[in-house]
Amino acid sequence: MQTPVSAKDKKKFLQWFLSNYQLKKRESVWILNYLINHHEILENVHFVHDAKFCLRSVIITSQCSKEVPFRFYKNHLVTTDAEKAFHDIRLNQHESLYIQLNFDKSNQNHMYAAVLEENPFVPDEYVITQQDRENADFLLENSLYEFKKKQLLQRIDQSLDEQDRDKFHQLVEELQVLEEKMLNQPSLQEH
Repeated sequence: MQTPVSAKDKKKFLQWFLSNYQLKKRESVWILNYLINHHEILENVHFVHDAKFCLRSVIITSQCSKEVPFRFYKNHLVTTDAEKAFHDIRLNQHESLYIQLNFDKSNQNHMYAAVLEENPFVPDEYVITQQDRENADFLLENSLYEFKKKQLLQRIDQSLDEQDRDKFHQLVEELQVLEEKMLNQPSLQEH
């Protein structure tokens, strides 16, 4: 079980975030400043990944990120209107609010990691998608191919050193079969 993040730590993080990042929507700054100044709301704020799955959430993006500038989700309805989000946050201060911040290298940022909590709304099947499985299978196949090819090339060199023609021809055939098999594999870009 994860230890809850204190409102004080959330406030400190948000102050640091606002002083270090320019946001795509100025209304996002207003919302975050409002949260900083309202301890009771911060108690119900949770920083998460994949906030789109949460019942009530905000996605806020900095200028250095390519993600959407702003999204507010409530009961699976979505709006880009930050004023509606602000109004909802103000009126429903005791409801949980999940926040996802998109900024450059956020997944490597220790300050963000310190306040991140596990998202309880992410569906189990979302964690590993079919696309992820296909990409992993392709990478595994490619790694095995490179390994087998390297071994075959070493054995071909050895057969040449030993002047073993039969072994050489057999290994060259194996290499051709291996390469042909790899050429028929779908590429990672097709996934």
